[in-house]
Amino acid sequence: MSTVLITGANRGIGLGLAQQLQQRGDTVIAVCRKSNAELEATGARIIAGIDVTSAASLDGLLSELDGVQLDWLVNNAGILVSDSLERLDFAAMENQFRVNSMGPLRVTSALRPLLGRGSKVFIVSSRVGSIEDNSSGGNYGYRMSKVAANMVAKSLSIDLKESGISVFALHPGYVATDMTGNQGLTGVPQSASGLIERMDELGADQTGTFWHAEGYALPW
Repeated sequence: MSTVLITGANRGIGLGLAQQLQQRGDTVIAVCRKSNAELEATGARIIAGIDVTSAASLDGLLSELDGVQLDWLVNNAGILVSDSLERLDFAAMENQFRVNSMGPLRVTSALRPLLGRGSKVFIVSSRVGSIEDNSSGGNYGYRMSKVAANMVAKSLSIDLKESGISVFALHPGYVATDMTGNQGLTGVPQSASGLIERMDELGADQTGTFWHAEGYALPW
């Protein structure tokens, strides 16, 4: 089985992934800012107090993981602050870029020594980060941060290819979580299950691509 590190593992999709992967026998390292009873119940190894926007915090994470080799790195930590053209919050936009876009790049860069040939890196993105798919506008900060996250995934896929490390952007679906105000078209268990199917099946020949949890490629 695989050794998997998941950021933002204490709630929502991250928690769902930790639960299902741990249950099937993978070794799960659950990284979060603050743990909780639900995460502790999974039996995963929990490393709390980690801020994906902080280089010092991620240096500490690397030290904590001394000797670990990761098969999968799942960059799941993210935030959503809704806005509109009539209600723009530029400070919130900057924070979403720090967490949603720069966060996955910081984490992957910091933990690169733990990745080897055959490792896979996943960025849990969103189809709202697809320029071609945008038909509704709004949510400027979140959309822009996910476009940037998709570019991170694409560039990493090129830069890490010679090392045998594959990189993918994944859309979990419109999932009912705290982040979405518990509104959505699917639940966490179904989304996590679909994401795991994609993680299992995607290979090196598909590196640098963008996938829906339901199994089809998405346009950039």
